[in-house]
Amino acid sequence: MQGNIGVTTENIFPVIKKFLYSDHEIFLREIVSNAVDATQKLKTYAGKGDFKGELGELKVSVSLDKEAGTITVSDRGIGMTADEIERYINQIAFSGANDFLDKYKDDANAIIGHFGLGFYSSFMVSKQVDIITKSYQDAPAQKWSCDGSPSYTLEETTKADRGTDIVMHIDDDCKDFLDKAKLEGLLKKYCNFMPVPVVFGKKQEWKDGSYQDTEDDNVINSTDPIWTTKPTELKDEHYKQFYQARYPMQDEPLFWIHLNVDYPFNLTGVLYFPKIKNNLDLQRNKIQLYCNQVFVTDNVENIVPEFLTLLHGVIDSPDIPLNVSRSYLQSDQNVKKISSYITKKVSDRLQSLFKQERSDFEKKWDDIKIFIHYGMLSQEDFYDKAKNYFLLKDTEGKFFTLEEYETLIKENQKNKDDQLIYLYTTDREAQYTYIQSARDKGYSVLVMDGQLDTPLVGMLERKLEKSSFTRVDSDVIDRLIQKEETKRELLDAQRSDKLSTIFRTQMPKTDKTEFHVEVQALGADSLPVMITQSEYMRRMKDMSRLQPGMAFYGEMPDMYNLVLNSDAALIKAVLDDSEAQTEESLKPIESELKGLNARQSVLRQEQDKKKPEDITQEEKDDLKACGDAISAEQEKKNAILAEYGKNNERVHQLIDLALLQNGMLRGEALTRFVRRSVELIK
Repeated sequence: MQGNIGVTTENIFPVIKKFLYSDHEIFLREIVSNAVDATQKLKTYAGKGDFKGELGELKVSVSLDKEAGTITVSDRGIGMTADEIERYINQIAFSGANDFLDKYKDDANAIIGHFGLGFYSSFMVSKQVDIITKSYQDAPAQKWSCDGSPSYTLEETTKADRGTDIVMHIDDDCKDFLDKAKLEGLLKKYCNFMPVPVVFGKKQEWKDGSYQDTEDDNVINSTDPIWTTKPTELKDEHYKQFYQARYPMQDEPLFWIHLNVDYPFNLTGVLYFPKIKNNLDLQRNKIQLYCNQVFVTDNVENIVPEFLTLLHGVIDSPDIPLNVSRSYLQSDQNVKKISSYITKKVSDRLQSLFKQERSDFEKKWDDIKIFIHYGMLSQEDFYDKAKNYFLLKDTEGKFFTLEEYETLIKENQKNKDDQLIYLYTTDREAQYTYIQSARDKGYSVLVMDGQLDTPLVGMLERKLEKSSFTRVDSDVIDRLIQKEETKRELLDAQRSDKLSTIFRTQMPKTDKTEFHVEVQALGADSLPVMITQSEYMRRMKDMSRLQPGMAFYGEMPDMYNLVLNSDAALIKAVLDDSEAQTEESLKPIESELKGLNARQSVLRQEQDKKKPEDITQEEKDDLKACGDAISAEQEKKNAILAEYGKNNERVHQLIDLALLQNGMLRGEALTRFVRRSVELIK
C-alpha cells in the first residue's frame, strides 16, 4: 500500500525538521517516551484483564548500527494495527501549514503540546524512518516507511513478537548522533528515570586488555526514583545517596524537602539545600523538571520561584506538558499554583526546622542564609513568611530573631531621636578595634558579611519602624549612636585648623581616594587617630556593584575621614610641639592674616549695605585683592605646617597606624612604616 500523509502541504517535513524543537537531540526522548507509553499501556490492559497473554520481560531497547547508520528503539508494548497506523501516524492534525507557521514561528516548542507530534521529531535527524510493529491483538504485523516526504509505504511484514521497532536512518548532517558515547549520554540525560527499563547494549568488563560485552543488559535508568517513593518509606541515607548520585562533586546537602501533592495539581519531587562553598558557586539549573519521570528541562525559573533556583533536586508533574515553552510557563495557571506551593512548602520546612531543632538550624544558618536573604529580597510574600525564622548573628556568635534582637538593644541603642540603631560589622578581624569600642560602650554588634547583606540592610530599614543600620567603622563611637550627653571641650578653631593641616598635608595621594581630616574630643582613653567612612557613600558604592543602574556611584572616589582625638596625649604632644617649632615663622603670617581678615570683614560689611549695581569696580577689586592676599598668606602658613609634618615621624607613624588598622597600608608605605617602627623602639 502506498499513500500520502494527511497534511495540506508538501513543505511540512522541512518545517518539522527545522522548527519542531530548538534542540534536535530531543528526538531520542520523544521516541523512547512513546515506547515507554506503549509498554505502560500494555501493563494497564493486563491489570484490567483486557490483555490475557504473557507480559514477559518488559523493556525498551535502544540499539546502534554505525555501519548501517541507524538508531533503533524497540519495545514489547501494545504495538499498532494497520488502522491504528493510519489513524495515529498518517494523519497530522494541521488545519494548514501556513496557519501553523504564522502561529508558531516564534514559539515552535509549543507544537508538540498542541498537535501530538512526538513521533515526527525523528525526522529532525533522519532521512528515512521505518516502523515495524505488531499489535497485541490478533492482527498482522505492519511495516511503515517514509523518506521525509508526504508519501509513505505500508505493507504487511513478519515480526516474531508484539511491540514496535522504530528504525531511524540518520541523515548525513546528523551523523554525530551515531557516536555510542554521545547516544548513551543523551539516554542518561533524558531517560534516566523512565518507569520502564531502558537498555542500551550490554554491560562491559575489562578482559584481555580491552572492554568486552557481558551477558547482562546495560540498563541506563532507575525505574523507581526516590521521589516516587512515600517519604515514610525513606531514610536519610536514601536521600543522601540520591543526591550524591546526581551531584557527585557536591558536599553533603544541608537538608531536603520531599514534595508530594495530588490536589489541586499533581506534583512530586525532592529539593535539596546545597552547601555553598563560595560566591556564586550559586549554580542555577540544578533542579530538573520531569513529566511522569520523563526529563523535560533544567531551566525551571518560571516554575520554581527565582530564589529557589539555587536549590538542587527534581520536580515531577504530569500537569506540565512534556514540551513546555516559556510563554506557556508564564501564563499557565497550574504553573503559578506550583510555584506558590513550592514557596509555601519550603517556608513551612524552614519554619519547622527552626521551631523543632533551633540549635541545628543556627549551626546551618551561615550556609542557608543566602537562600533566605535572596527570597526576602526578591519575593515580597516570602519576607512575611520568613521574618519569624530569619536570624541575626552578633559578634559573639549568638543568634536572634528580629523580635528577640529588638528586645535586646532597645534600651541601650536608641539615639536622641528615639531611633533604634543596629550596629554591624562586615569583617570581624579588620574592624576589630571599632567593634571593641562599641562593646566597651555596652553596644551589641551584628555580623553581616554575606554577599547579599548590603541590599538586605536597606530592605530591613524599610521594614523595621524607626530603625537604622550603621556599620561600626562608619564613625567614631560617640557619633554612631548620638545621645544627649555632656559635650567635651573642643580645641579653638585656630588650633584645630593647625592640627588638621599638619595631618591633611601628609595623607597619601591615592587614585580615587580622598581623605577629610577633622578634630574631635573623644576622651583620653580613646585612640589618638581613627579612619571612618561615610555609611551612606560606602553603601551606595556597595550597591553599585550589584545594580548596574547605580554604576555612577562606583566611579566616585572612596571618601574617608581621618579623625584626630584632641584628648589623646599623642595628639596633644604633636600640637604642642608644632606650635613651639613654628611659632616664630608663623607669628608674622598670623598677624598679617588677622589684619587681612579684619579688612575683608569691613569691606564685606560696606558692600552688604549697597545694592549690587551700586558697588563700584574699585570696591570689587579691593575685596578680591584682599581675598587673594589672605589665600597667599594661608598658603605660606600651610607650607610651614606641611614642612613641620613632613619632618615629624610621630605624625607619619600615627597616620600609618590608622591606615594599617583599616588595611590601607601597602607596598613601599608599609615598608617605611616597619623601618620607622624599628627606629622608634630602639
